[in-house]
Amino acid sequence: MPASTASPSEFRRLTELSTILIRYGFGDFLRYAGVDQIVEKAGEVLHRSDSERLMDVPAPERMRRALEEMGPTFVKLGQILSTRVDLLPPDYIRELEKLRDRVPTLPFDKLVTEIEAELGRPLREVFAEIDTVPLAAGSVAQTHRACLASGDEVVVKIRRPGIRRMIEADLRLLRRLARFATRRFEDVARLRPEAILQEFANSIHTELDFAIEGRNSETIARNFADDPAISTPKVYWDYTSERMNVQAFIDGVAGSDREAVDAGGFDKRRIARRGAEAVLKMMFEDRFFHADPHPGNVFYLPDDRLVFIDFGMVGQLSRQRRDEMVDLLHGMVERRADKVTEILLTWADADDRRNLALEGRIDAFIDRVHGVALDRLDIASLTRDLFAAMRDHNLSLPSDLTLMAKAFASLDGMGRQLDPDFDMVAVAEPFLQRQMLRRYAPDRVLRKARDGAAEGLDLVTGLPRDLKKLLQMAQRGQLNLGIDIVRMEHYLDRFERSITRVSMAIVIAALIVGSSMVMSFSGAKLPVGLSVFAMLGFAASVVGGFWLIYTTWRGNGRR
Repeated sequence: MPASTASPSEFRRLTELSTILIRYGFGDFLRYAGVDQIVEKAGEVLHRSDSERLMDVPAPERMRRALEEMGPTFVKLGQILSTRVDLLPPDYIRELEKLRDRVPTLPFDKLVTEIEAELGRPLREVFAEIDTVPLAAGSVAQTHRACLASGDEVVVKIRRPGIRRMIEADLRLLRRLARFATRRFEDVARLRPEAILQEFANSIHTELDFAIEGRNSETIARNFADDPAISTPKVYWDYTSERMNVQAFIDGVAGSDREAVDAGGFDKRRIARRGAEAVLKMMFEDRFFHADPHPGNVFYLPDDRLVFIDFGMVGQLSRQRRDEMVDLLHGMVERRADKVTEILLTWADADDRRNLALEGRIDAFIDRVHGVALDRLDIASLTRDLFAAMRDHNLSLPSDLTLMAKAFASLDGMGRQLDPDFDMVAVAEPFLQRQMLRRYAPDRVLRKARDGAAEGLDLVTGLPRDLKKLLQMAQRGQLNLGIDIVRMEHYLDRFERSITRVSMAIVIAALIVGSSMVMSFSGAKLPVGLSVFAMLGFAASVVGGFWLIYTTWRGNGRR
């Protein structure tokens, strides 16, 4: 990102962010990225001693603390990265999962203007009472307990003033940096930073709109309408908008409060199973799921009922993706490493050139899983191992699957916290079996056959029309044939250089042989011209030889 293209505000913000990163020991990263050339104002910081950079603190913790200090945008970015088990090692994932928006609270009077602007009337006309001490404060919003004029107890979630403007400015800066890094570094480009950033932008824009969170909550509620054990808070739409969300207050025990859970007389084994079955139903049957079902996002009610909250981060699977996930797990059960590898490569949008090495790794992974009792399988550990194999082969996952993996890990952790003997595999097995049976049910097979027949008929009936268009284009000279062969120009360039070197080597050899033959007539008196030409031939051979050695060495260095 050249300094000349950065606006003054971007330059100041980049300097501020760089100073924070340097203080936490990431100066080498900035030098590698070339950012140190832009932030010359922070030059004195770039050369601070290691003792001033918290170098005794582990790198994952330093990264998490740096992101917290860099502000709301980067806290949210860290939360998104904590779902990317296919990109980051486990120790970084565990540390980034601690980014739970623990930020200082705002005085309530600074939020009043925001609330009344949304309501279009004074607070006293809507709320009979509102607690000015917040229940929780996050980087994007702050929540307060209140009572409506109707007497209903609610929780009011209010967006922090000016937060959207701040996040949009940071996103513009991050987009410029991502484009710069992609063009400059191959190692960065393979991680597809612009795609990750787009995923992050979509996620944070959704989270900034509290009306979307309300609709997500109601979608989950409709999907569990027939299950009284699972629910979500009621949304009060008369007072809910982009900047504010009003939901029913849940008078229950937070899943994160272990002491209260222990003292509440709950059947923790039953709760663990219900929670797991609920999230698995969201994934495999509804295809719309809570992407972060950690204990802090669940309340427990009498009779072991569960209430899920905070639907700012949700995942949605297409039918095809859901079926691919089932095929992956089925392939592991059937010990089909080739099938599992094919699915992983499809997900990563990669070619088959790497599949032999990856297939061997997957085969070894499957061997470890088989023969192990269900209650001894550690889903979180197995997931980490599988994604470690993908990282080693430079493969990444689509965002919907990373959210699914994140939800699986959170769910498994919550289940084991409630019940040390919790067996996620045993809970998931019936869902997978039902999906396999449904895929081959007569109605679905018939529908697929009907769809295939319709597509085939469209192709056949449309073929004469398409051929006619093709011939007309050829007659008008509008038909162009384009062949795009990956890296062909690079290989042609290397081939041309190789031919040049071979030709030069032949000329050098000819000069040496010819000059040697001329000089070998030692007994004969040579004309002056011939002896001079012989010496020139030897000299040219020496020069050409050195040139050949140099160009060969330089060409090898560029490969």
